[in-house]
Amino acid sequence: MITVRKNAFKVGDIFVTLLGDEVQVGDIAPEFTVHAADWSTVNPLQESKGKVIILSAVPSLDTNVCDRETRRFNEEAAKLSDEIIIYTISTDFPMTQKRWCGAAGIDRVKVLSDVVETEFGLKYGLLIKERRYLRRAVFIVGRDGRLTYVNYLPSLGDEPDYDEVIAEARKALG
Repeated sequence: MITVRKNAFKVGDIFVTLLGDEVQVGDIAPEFTVHAADWSTVNPLQESKGKVIILSAVPSLDTNVCDRETRRFNEEAAKLSDEIIIYTISTDFPMTQKRWCGAAGIDRVKVLSDVVETEFGLKYGLLIKERRYLRRAVFIVGRDGRLTYVNYLPSLGDEPDYDEVIAEARKALG
């Protein structure tokens, strides 16, 4: 049964319904599948097992804040060890993501779609029912599969503290 949380988050001045339970630091990161640009099914936690994983949840790449966030993580990814993998996940269609990545020159961050099953959104407590897109959040999964960093942003317009995220990812490398 999916948890329904009302009055827990606002989009603008209006409370919306969030679906799923929030995860916490120390939890084993829930497994999920999403879709790549070619519509193939991807399990990021299995694909990058044994590495440090940054999961960046964004509403839509076609918005200013999501655009800036993904571009910034792409820049940061170029400076990081190959042992740290960054995924950006939205409910945009895979072909929209592919087009956006090509136009933006995104080549280090792996961009994935949660549009079909919304499994990521539900398992991480991110899915906004009324809009069918994700609440902005950042998670870091350590090499052992446990969450070492969890940040649910208070507003869709807020950007994460990039320096903090990168520092926490490096710390998770051990």
